[in-house]
Amino acid sequence: MSKKFWIGILFFISLVANAFAQDYTIKIALLKYGGGGDWYADPTALPNLIKFCNEHLKTSINPQHDVVEVGSPQLFEYPFVHMTGHGNVVFSTQDVKNLRLYLESGGFLHVDDNYGLDPYFRREIAKVFPDIPLVELPPNHPIFKQKFLFLNGLPKIHEHDGKDPQAFGIFIKNRLALLYTYESDISDGWESPEVHNDSEETRLKALKMGANIIQYVFNQ
Repeated sequence: MSKKFWIGILFFISLVANAFAQDYTIKIALLKYGGGGDWYADPTALPNLIKFCNEHLKTSINPQHDVVEVGSPQLFEYPFVHMTGHGNVVFSTQDVKNLRLYLESGGFLHVDDNYGLDPYFRREIAKVFPDIPLVELPPNHPIFKQKFLFLNGLPKIHEHDGKDPQAFGIFIKNRLALLYTYESDISDGWESPEVHNDSEETRLKALKMGANIIQYVFNQ
């Protein structure tokens, strides 16, 4: 591999290592994908989560998140990337190659089904990892026992089809590289109060789970 690639990886590692340093600001990003789905859903979610993490975890995440395309080389600049939406997802050949390399190189993708994303995401992620299945995380997984304790695993934020919330992961060499939250809609819970009129208790539950994800990723 090229010298430029390895320099990029070293820089990426340094971002993660300094994630909790108060004198260092990192950025996280929202994933932009093709296919027509609303990748831009929940516009207030990430800013609110970042604010919550900076206040309660003492992180120093830049309050302004970026938008990054799946196939872009800029993907490697972010230790944490969030994906959501309600509709279709299509990964090009370049997207598939780039996303796999990003995740294999230490990157982390959180995917939150905002209702309707599920069949399309599962189809496309199988292109990225035909050899690695999504596996359900048990309630005792460490991601549920970070700053905030969730004894029953992933919390339910919004009702969709009356199903229990589930958390799935893709593991690469025993490292959780991708988290898929299903039938929970936690990113809706991160949104500002007036968007969904959620109770403060519901929003706080969603933000705490989001903070756990951030803390787990930065501590891996």
